[in-house]
Amino acid sequence: QVQLVESGGALVQSGGSLRLSCAASGKVSSIITMDWYRQAPGKQREKVARFSRTDTAEYADFVKGRFTLSRDDVKNMMYLEMNSLKPEDTAVYYCHAAAALGSLYDFWGQGTQVTVSS
Repeated sequence: QVQLVESGGALVQSGGSLRLSCAASGKVSSIITMDWYRQAPGKQREKVARFSRTDTAEYADFVKGRFTLSRDDVKNMMYLEMNSLKPEDTAVYYCHAAAALGSLYDFWGQGTQVTVSS
C-alpha cells in the first residue's frame, strides 16, 4: 500500500503563489509515476502535472509557465509550486501515485483546497 497526504492549500488572492506538498509513505519504492490532479466544483477531475516514468515533469497547458513540479526522494515528497494563480485555479488538488504491487494500483490523497479570490 501507498499512503499520500497533501498539504499547503489555502485562500490566496489572484496573482499570488502557493506551494502544495504531497508526502508519500508505505511501499514508495513501488511507485512508478506521481501526479497532481485537481477538481473544481461541478467539473471533472483533471491532470495538472506529472512525473513521467523517465522522471520528466510534464504540465497541462493551462498551468505551463506558472506551476513547477519538484520532488525530494530522500523525504518521499512531491511539491507543486503555483505562481500567478488565477480564480480558475480554484479547486481541490489531489496527489496521485501509480504503483506496481503485483498489478498496477492507483493511490490518492485526501486532497487540499486551493481557493483563489479575484
